[in-house]
Amino acid sequence: MSITILQNTANVNGLQPQGGPARPITQPPCAFSGLDIDLPGVGSHQTGIWECTPGRFERQLPNAEVMHIVSGACTFTPTGGEPQHIQAGDTLFFPAHTTGEWHITQTLRKVFFIVAQ
Repeated sequence: MSITILQNTANVNGLQPQGGPARPITQPPCAFSGLDIDLPGVGSHQTGIWECTPGRFERQLPNAEVMHIVSGACTFTPTGGEPQHIQAGDTLFFPAHTTGEWHITQTLRKVFFIVAQ
């Protein structure tokens, strides 16, 4: 078994269009792109790189997620909570069923690990 190394993740090429948010708040909606990474041994968990252009949308993912922001900036406001400023270099740990609003101010790129339900 070999490891996967992505050199300079903030600038890696090959991300594929993934549409946009299910619940956009701004028009035109943000555009998503990504690269799914096959990681043997993680079962149905998901890993990869994800990018989003500026705009606002509702987070609806029911899964727990760990992400590391490699470029860009945004604000995330959890439902019923205070806005949290997020930028390149930050690592986030989202509990399952975390909802709220993303406001992407600079194209955001993250490395993610989504825990299967």
